[in-house]
Amino acid sequence: MQGSQNFIFCLGGHDLEMLTIQQLLAENHQNVLDKHLSWGAAASVYQYEIQQARLQHVTPVLIELQNDLGLPAEHVILIDHHNTQAGITQPTALHQVFQRLQLPTSRWTRWFDLVAANDIDHIQGLQALNASQTEIQQIREADRRAQGISVADDVAAQKALASLDVKADGALTIVHLTHHRTTAVVDALHPALGGVGYRNLLVISHQEVNFFGEGKWVQALVQVFPAGWYGGALPTRGFWGCQGIEAQRIVECLLNVMK
Repeated sequence: MQGSQNFIFCLGGHDLEMLTIQQLLAENHQNVLDKHLSWGAAASVYQYEIQQARLQHVTPVLIELQNDLGLPAEHVILIDHHNTQAGITQPTALHQVFQRLQLPTSRWTRWFDLVAANDIDHIQGLQALNASQTEIQQIREADRRAQGISVADDVAAQKALASLDVKADGALTIVHLTHHRTTAVVDALHPALGGVGYRNLLVISHQEVNFFGEGKWVQALVQVFPAGWYGGALPTRGFWGCQGIEAQRIVECLLNVMK
């Protein structure tokens, strides 16, 4: 394992995978910076710490942080599993950190498998690992806690689902949500957790728009709206999201490509 003096790990937005990475780093006596960020966080949040690390000849490792500082590859290590690094065959951030620490395979656990599968492909990924119902519920509950999903978020999600809109002969389900915690909607709709299911899902909130569904529609959105973010178990399934784009444009794009 590399010594802790070589790297300083800067953590991105909190979810179950990120907190699992945090624990793994702590157990292996690594230097970790965690500002308790949300998804979409950028490297500039750690700009001062990155500058200080470089002065001390320590390499910053940015985990799921946008490189908005334009840091060159020789000055920083970028660990991510989104956008061009997304895909079911690509290593998750947890896998990448594990490899960076040069840990023996005997240290890799069933829990790590479940966390990684959940991060790539949500409940479908867990089911592909033959996860039990108890394991699915444990992972999803842990992920929800890590993301900060509240009772109020769940209540708002249930209200939103009461007026969901299904279009394109059932191919697209649209939900208008009063907050940006889309996990509350996605979990509530999944059959494994008692939901009615969906083929493709578009969640529209005040802050952003998020799509969950077939990989071909994710790729279509990436082509039309390249400023968004995307990931998941591509090319089969995945997600896409954006801010600052009128929701109706996205709805029209999806309805056109789904014809």
